[in-house]
Amino acid sequence: MLGLLPAGFLDSTPVQHALVVGGFAAVVAALVGVPTLLRGQAFVTDALAHVSSAGGALAPLIGINALGGFVLMSLAAALGLEAAPPRQSAERDLLTGVVFGAGLGLAALFLYLDVTLPGGSGNAVGVLFGSVFLLTDADILPAALAGGAALALLALYLRPMLLAALDPDLAAVQGVRLRRVGLAHLAALTLAVGLAAMTVGAVLSTALLVAPAAAALVLTDRPARALCLAAGLGLAGMWGGILMAWQSYVWTAGHAWPASFCIVAVLIGLNLATTFGRGLWRLGRRGAA
Repeated sequence: MLGLLPAGFLDSTPVQHALVVGGFAAVVAALVGVPTLLRGQAFVTDALAHVSSAGGALAPLIGINALGGFVLMSLAAALGLEAAPPRQSAERDLLTGVVFGAGLGLAALFLYLDVTLPGGSGNAVGVLFGSVFLLTDADILPAALAGGAALALLALYLRPMLLAALDPDLAAVQGVRLRRVGLAHLAALTLAVGLAAMTVGAVLSTALLVAPAAAALVLTDRPARALCLAAGLGLAGMWGGILMAWQSYVWTAGHAWPASFCIVAVLIGLNLATTFGRGLWRLGRRGAA
């Protein structure tokens, strides 16, 4: 299997960092994405992802790690979103739109300061669209801590999250504290958004959370199986995209494609393949019947 990989691919230090940190981020994002979609919060994911760009731009200005900036800003937005009543989706959607707009406004300000002030990184493109090949050894520990915390929250609150998503009234009757579950989910989602933004950028991070989870939920309606499928698809999308970006240097005679584009392209391709494949399988079963 390893012999099928291009020469020098696994020997490259940037590739090794990308495979390790990017792969872990993809798995965490995909796992958190499953309860997020079941709870109908894809728009919330997109809002937090865009708001996180403000944190990524602010990070070098205040001297913190980029992941910390992504997470802190999206966490502040998540706390604001939790002000909406947990069972009133209209109010939550309205508040999400307000947070979305406010976050983009702050992102515009911080990105401007980031490219004009001496203390900024000047890497606005990296904040928005990521660069998985620029990850270093220093990014491994923060990514592991953030991802581990997200997985711990998911493990502790997965069952009440799913129950609250399917029937909030029944969950409340059974003693589920909807506010606590909502906070736990938003905290896990915030950490996953930060990891995704760290690898593919704030603008594209939604794809890492939504595409694998959506494909998994097309293939099965069983949560445990959906989680496993989503993790596998997320990992395949990340690693396949990294390989595609590496190979594009050869395909384009020295002008490699952006790694984030390649990762998202593979993820969307996997999503479309599972959707159409499932549709064809269902048509075949109907025809056989």
